[in-house]
Amino acid sequence: MNTRALSRAAAITMAVLLVIYLVFATQYALILLGATQPLAKAIGAALLVLPVIGAAVLIADLVFVVRGERLVKRLGDEGGLPVDDLPRLPSGRPDPHAADREFPKYQAEVEADPQSWRAWLRLGLAYDASGDRRRARWATRTAIAREKTARL
Repeated sequence: MNTRALSRAAAITMAVLLVIYLVFATQYALILLGATQPLAKAIGAALLVLPVIGAAVLIADLVFVVRGERLVKRLGDEGGLPVDDLPRLPSGRPDPHAADREFPKYQAEVEADPQSWRAWLRLGLAYDASGDRRRARWATRTAIAREKTARL
């Protein structure tokens, strides 16, 4: 099983576990809301907020993943994905030091054409290869927004 399939399986497993947790938290909140003591009702109401926030975050992340994967597939179909020839760590992840050496090329591409969703997506992939997940998500979100704007 390749790294991508393993990552996807882990993400699906975590999403399922989160949904199970949210169901149990909601059930417990409803039990507390049905209690006669005012403190139990207050705790139940407060506990009900947790599943709502958790569900909203889960949905937002799933939408992000689906949109990001759609753009990666589209870029791949166009032949625009970066060549993945970086050396690998024993974990299978790209060597971040080697990825850092490739990074300026993708940063310059964004600076040359800041409206290009393709350039932003390649930058996101470069950030991910370098191990900077926060910036990878930021660049991918920017790519999604640029592509949406280009479609309209």
